[in-house]
Formats: sequence, C-alpha cells, structure tokens
Amino acid sequence: MTLRISDASALLSAGAVRSCAEEAFALVEAGKLDDWILNLGMLPACAEFVANVVRKRYPTLDVPFHARWRHFVFGGRDLWREISQDVRWRDVDVRARAEFDLAITSVLLDAGAGPAWRFVDPSTDLSASRSEGLALASLRLFEWGGFSADPADPLRADAEGLARLDGTALADALQAGEMNPLDGLDGRARLLNRLGQTVDANPGLFALHDAPRPGGLFDELKGRAAGGVLPAPVILEVLLEGLGPIWENRPSLGGVPLGDCWPHPQLGYVPLHKLSQWLAYSLIEPLERAGLRVVEIDGLTGLAEYRNGGLFVDAGVLAPADHAPRAYDVGDPAIVAWRSLTVALLDRIAPMVRERLGVSAEQFPLAKVLEGGTWAAGREIARKRRADGGPPLLIHSDGTVF
Repeated sequence: MTLRISDASALLSAGAVRSCAEEAFALVEAGKLDDWILNLGMLPACAEFVANVVRKRYPTLDVPFHARWRHFVFGGRDLWREISQDVRWRDVDVRARAEFDLAITSVLLDAGAGPAWRFVDPSTDLSASRSEGLALASLRLFEWGGFSADPADPLRADAEGLARLDGTALADALQAGEMNPLDGLDGRARLLNRLGQTVDANPGLFALHDAPRPGGLFDELKGRAAGGVLPAPVILEVLLEGLGPIWENRPSLGGVPLGDCWPHPQLGYVPLHKLSQWLAYSLIEPLERAGLRVVEIDGLTGLAEYRNGGLFVDAGVLAPADHAPRAYDVGDPAIVAWRSLTVALLDRIAPMVRERLGVSAEQFPLAKVLEGGTWAAGREIARKRRADGGPPLLIHSDGTVF
C-alpha cells in the first residue's frame, strides 16, 4: 500500500485495514519499521493473561459481541432495555432506526474522555468515567430528546437536532467543565453537527422511509441483505460511504474523504477506521433484532484503539524505539504504525486465546475476543502500570479518534 494509490475505495474497507496491518507487521518483524520494536516471544504470555481475564469476566464463556450495548449495562441493569421495553414500537424497523440513532451518536461521542472526567447519572446516581461514562451520558442525552427536533418523538436523532448542538450544550449534557474536564469537547460537538449536515444532504441514503436521520442507514442495510443475510463487512462499507464527510481535518483522495486513514512515510495511506468498525460491531444486534442474519463477522478487524494497543505495549509485545517520553498527535507516524500493528497483533492473539479457552473460531469470533477479552485486559493492565489507568503513550485527543 503506497501513497500512489489513486482510488479511495481501495482504502475504505475492513480488508484494506487488515492488508495494511499485515504490511506493518512484516516490517516490524524484520526490524525495519520506524518507531517500534517487536518482541513476539511475549505474545503467548499476553494471550494467557487475556484468557484469564475472559475466564474471570465470563466464567461460562458466554461472551457477547464487543459493542456499545455492553456499556449501557451497569451492575446488571441494562439501562437501554429498561428504556426501550416501555416504548410501544410500531414495528421492528422503527425500533431498529431508533437503535441505530442511539448507537451512531453514542459511538461518535466515544473517543477518549481523559482521566479526570466523570458523569453522575441523575436518574440512578450511577457514576462512571471513560467509555462507560460517555455511554451513560449519551444514553441519557438520547433518552431526553437531545438529538431530536420532535418533542413528541425523543428517541431519535435527526438533522435539525444534531445541528443545534454546540460545545456549550454538549458540555451541559455531559456535565463537563473546569472542575470536570473532558478532552475534545468542541471536536465532539462539531462531529455531531457534521453528522446532521451529512444526513440532511444525502436523503437517498438516510431518508428511505423516514425524515433524514442516522438511523436511516438501517433501511439501506436491510435493502442490501440478500435473502435476509448481510455480511458484516458490508455494514462497514455503508458506514464509510455514508459517514465519510463527517470527519474534520482528515485526508481525502480524489475528493473522497478517507476518515480514520493517515499517511505514513513507510506504509503510505494507513486505513484504520476504528470508530466506524466499533460502530459496525454495534449495529449487528439491532439488525438481528429486526430479523436479519449477520454473517462473516470476522471479516471486520480488531479495533485500533488505545486499550487494545496499550495491552501489547504494557505486556512487552511492542516497545517504542524512542524511550524518551513525549506527547503525540493522532496523525504522528509512530501512532499510526502502533494502531496498525494493533490490528495485526489482534489477529495473531485471537487463535492463541481460543486455544487456551478450548473454543473454536466459530464459537468465539474476534468480536468476542475483543469483548472478553483484549479490551478489558488492556484496561486491567493499564491500571496496574499507571495510577490513572491511562494509555502507555500520551496522545493529544481531538475527541474524534480514540
């Protein structure tokens, strides 16, 4: 994969993410990738650690998919289920559009919150930080109609509701301020504004059976299912096609926005699409609740984010070539390469974790390895290594990547 690529479509797929990750891995394995050193001999011990985390969290190995819906569960209470069970949905498609609206807005708000921010839920007095806190806050904002322009239909997101959000309104909803700082607040607000603009500008994709809304993608995906069967990589391709314009200050190629795809001096354009793939995983359950069958789930890749990537650094599988501590931007070549290597290493650790658990790939797809799993193990080892539980590298967040 080189900078000479002239077709953006070659970079807008899970296959492209995986292919580039393999190129990065081949370079680091040969000792030729700038910024990173590989110690593959540490991967078995890392796999054992992950397997132990899975057993501890899910003793029966009944692991759900890695999806945003897990973060709406607190102390055994599924808060979205509590909200949705009291709604008289006209049909399964109406519910699916609402769940798409919720998943899309919540995932787009789910970039790193920083170590200091917390959200206290006024409905339950639950207090949560980081990804769970953002999930809880975004769920309540959705429930209260914060993304809807229709007071009679609060459980939706639409172009007008998304457009009116600004940093101040979002700060109020997320309880963010000087005493409760949240990284990238304005970037998150602009991202939701751009989501509203994009939805409004593309009714052929977002308004097939309703007014323009993010949840309109459900109807597009339903239409692409053959005999009620939808390959998971198609979910990502539709997301990348439909949501590409929402990303601010990202590369483009031939006028096509590339999203979470970054130039690297050795690898060329490096597609990662972390939030989009996280969202693709999160849309599987609403699709299946609506009666579709999602297949080829391992066609998606692992997520190139700081919990999975931090696991490999903290476990000694990867080491920065430059040990002098410094702060990085998300587009720094070292961060781009780290994230791509994370994808390749997740593909390598998954079969090792399955072997230790005594399960097959069919029983335990990558989405379960992530949930069980590498993401939780990355958080656990980070807490052991650092008091704030943050990532092993200091990265400036704009609220739209991690």
